[in-house]
Amino acid sequence: MRIFKVTLVFSILFFSSFCIAQKISYVPPEFRLSTEWTLDVNPDNPHPEYPRPGMTRPEWKSLNGRWHFAKTRKEESQPEVFDREIIVPFPVESALSGIYQSVGPEDKIWYKRTFFIPESWSGRFILLNFGASDWETTVYINETEIGKHRGGYDPFSFDISSYLDERGVQEIVISVWDPTDTYHQPRGKQKIDPKGIWYTPVSGIWQTVWIEPVNLSSIESLKCTPDIDNSTIKINANLHNPLHNDSIRATVSFNKQVKTTNIFQYDQTADIVLSSQKLWSPDHPNLYDIQLDLIRNGKIIDRIQSYFGMRKISVDEDKAGIRRLFLNNKPIFQYGLLDQGWWPDGLYTAPTDEALKSDIQKTKDMGFNLIRKHVKVEPDRWYTYCDQIGMIVWQDMPNSDKNAEWKGPSGIDGVEIEREFISEAQYKIEFEAIINSIYNHPSIVKWIPFNEGWGQFKTTEIYDWVVTLDSSRLIGGPSGGNFFPVGDTRDYHKYPGPEMPPEDNDRALILGEFGGLGLPVDKHLWQKDKNWGYRNLKSQKDLTISYLELIEKLQPLINDGLAGAIYTQTTDVEGEVNGTMTYDRKVIKLKSKKIKKAHEELFKYFEEVVN
Repeated sequence: MRIFKVTLVFSILFFSSFCIAQKISYVPPEFRLSTEWTLDVNPDNPHPEYPRPGMTRPEWKSLNGRWHFAKTRKEESQPEVFDREIIVPFPVESALSGIYQSVGPEDKIWYKRTFFIPESWSGRFILLNFGASDWETTVYINETEIGKHRGGYDPFSFDISSYLDERGVQEIVISVWDPTDTYHQPRGKQKIDPKGIWYTPVSGIWQTVWIEPVNLSSIESLKCTPDIDNSTIKINANLHNPLHNDSIRATVSFNKQVKTTNIFQYDQTADIVLSSQKLWSPDHPNLYDIQLDLIRNGKIIDRIQSYFGMRKISVDEDKAGIRRLFLNNKPIFQYGLLDQGWWPDGLYTAPTDEALKSDIQKTKDMGFNLIRKHVKVEPDRWYTYCDQIGMIVWQDMPNSDKNAEWKGPSGIDGVEIEREFISEAQYKIEFEAIINSIYNHPSIVKWIPFNEGWGQFKTTEIYDWVVTLDSSRLIGGPSGGNFFPVGDTRDYHKYPGPEMPPEDNDRALILGEFGGLGLPVDKHLWQKDKNWGYRNLKSQKDLTISYLELIEKLQPLINDGLAGAIYTQTTDVEGEVNGTMTYDRKVIKLKSKKIKKAHEELFKYFEEVVN
């Protein structure tokens, strides 16, 4: 494979003229609702933060910002004219993209720009990385198609070294086809005809695009699996172009103090012993730093920085023989919010990194210890903030497709749909990629393969398969209905509730969704009418009182064996007004101090019951 070389002077001259040509004023178009971060977006460099904190290298370059844009029919080839400008990484349908236009399954969207490779990167492979793009993404470098990716939620990369022009200036063109709810790809709440619980479609690039140089041999990925019972962290490193005598040196630090250094063969699993281990929990989100060096003949060939947390999640019996959720071998009542992760200005993409973190911090400040990330996968930085802040995460698989909404009789357990072969295969391809991409985050303690029977198929087989991908976490039973005797938890939905899930002696009992109390707040609405909640209130005072009444009803359910609960939801989303905050995040609808106190009393009550 040809290694890229660059002529620096030509690169600088061309890139400078390109930048001057790109200075087009960016004014977001008129749209329905802004957030406090909307005007903080820098269209020339949005989301400038390093996008992969779980595996960092010092050299990289963001390709976020202004791209040329065009839309064609799906069957058409690359257009000759790109007549609009789009701000990457905001999806096409969002206001912050600058396009703010619908995309249908008959359409294909196109992105185009130029970039250059720094001279210091010469002699190395160049990787083009995508955080996520929805859904079928095809990449062309200097007029040559280099690869295609199908998936809306998982990161992917291409080695573009062989396609680069030695003069230094490179052209990249990207096409994306997104059939939304008319095809077999996994999806969340996007729907061509949004209403009720279904939201505006999201198409195209919606997470950071960046390039980075790597050496001829490099560390491709890292897998960290904690084992607190033996005070060890298991480390697996996957290498690109390894040689048989290569080794890995792992240096583990805590609070910037080196705790241990271990050297092991690159193709082996390292069991690193941690003396006086510091456990990760919501109250004490302790994180270890780890540096991996690829060593060949005594020389460092590659280096990455990462981190991990020591924690254990399990289902065990309390002193009364009731199955509970245990964190680090201690029973814990996990109580939190259903989190859709939608934004009025950016849709799937938060306007800024500060905004991305803010939802998690506000959830923590209200006294919750859990977020159920609902049929969406967030950027890697979101999970890092959960790791740092101390927020437990239950992660849904986006399990809808064109036949996904449950069409069987409501309440009938043990009934599945038959997915077409391509649908089944794509579900598994994307779910495995998602699990692998966010595996190292200690905040994630549970995978949820199916929600409310949407697209539910081969349930027992799928659960057995997920265990082979990750046996270190819980796997939630089908959430909210269509029960099968699988998984670690039995999950029940009841609006407004709360209500005890059906008895199950083999699983912990979870109220996976309840509440949904609605309050429309004038001047903070996505739409003027047809706003709804499962029960609508008229004032913040009434909402808070009604919410506290629901919390009081949870206490006797804990006595009956309730192990965890999820209130719907973090924020309003489009026509749904059942959030703890408005869609623009400008109003916290529940009185925070009162509900935080109620949550503290709820956790205290749980402790008294189980201890």
